[in-house]
Amino acid sequence: MPQSLTEILAQRGDSYGDYSEQAHQSQVLKECIRNSQSYPDMLAIERESLEMICTKMSRILTGSPHHEDSWVDIAGYAQLVVDRLRRGT
Repeated sequence: MPQSLTEILAQRGDSYGDYSEQAHQSQVLKECIRNSQSYPDMLAIERESLEMICTKMSRILTGSPHHEDSWVDIAGYAQLVVDRLRRGT
């Protein structure tokens, strides 16, 4: 039987922590990136990957640091950039 939205959100909260705190941490990290010297020169894929990594980092910082999927996702977003840079496009 499919889970209800309430059940899914409760499960995510167990892994990622309080959403308000997670969102705050994520925005603080993203602001650091947006204010960096290199940001204007970045490709959209680099910016987006860094922002997604910030989201994953904030989930680790406010929720369970042992949630493997968060770490795998960080590696995946970094790999997407590496693959793009290696193709030269």
